[in-house]
Amino acid sequence: MTQRLDGARFRYLNEQLYSGPSSAAQRLFQEDPEAFLLYHRGFQKQVKKWPLHPVDRIAKDLRQKPASLVVADFGCGDCRLASSIRNPVHCFDLASLDPRVTVCDMAQVPLEDESVDVAVFCLSLMGTNIRDFLEEANRVLKPGGLLKVAEVSSRFEDIRTFLGAVTKLGFKVIYKDLTNSHFFLFDFEKTGPPRVGPKAQLSGLKLQPCLYKRR
Repeated sequence: MTQRLDGARFRYLNEQLYSGPSSAAQRLFQEDPEAFLLYHRGFQKQVKKWPLHPVDRIAKDLRQKPASLVVADFGCGDCRLASSIRNPVHCFDLASLDPRVTVCDMAQVPLEDESVDVAVFCLSLMGTNIRDFLEEANRVLKPGGLLKVAEVSSRFEDIRTFLGAVTKLGFKVIYKDLTNSHFFLFDFEKTGPPRVGPKAQLSGLKLQPCLYKRR
């Protein structure tokens, strides 16, 4: 019975995270700190069923790069990435499961402009303000910096429009892997500031919510 109630609450929290802005999600977890722990536990249970955890793939990629590169992990969860690489990692999330986490809205992280080499979003492009996250990544990345994105494959209706929208935010696609059955991986290089104004519509950033069915 407890498992069933936890499962129902996880699905409710998951739906809330996808259906509103990140500021509302942060408020939700501030008002109910246990909710974040329950959500993360349910999330890990889902990902354990996958043949490969995308954060492990990202860590493998980063281990092939200089350990001096500074990384910003947007939506870090339990800091699995930071624990898997030698690089300095800024860990950001809506609530803390680890002392290394800086609790904040990922649309406004406490970093200086052009201060990191790599920005990572691993299954964390949630909510209705994805554009804010990507613009914030652009702000903190050094020129030529690397943006790594891993997202659930079923969220993408049109890969081309998604990539086109990210490109307009000051990036270019340098790598994509669409071969995994559960998630897609993308690498982008920062080319400069966003090339469109804040009022320009970018429909390609409207990803499908990742909703879990009752078992």
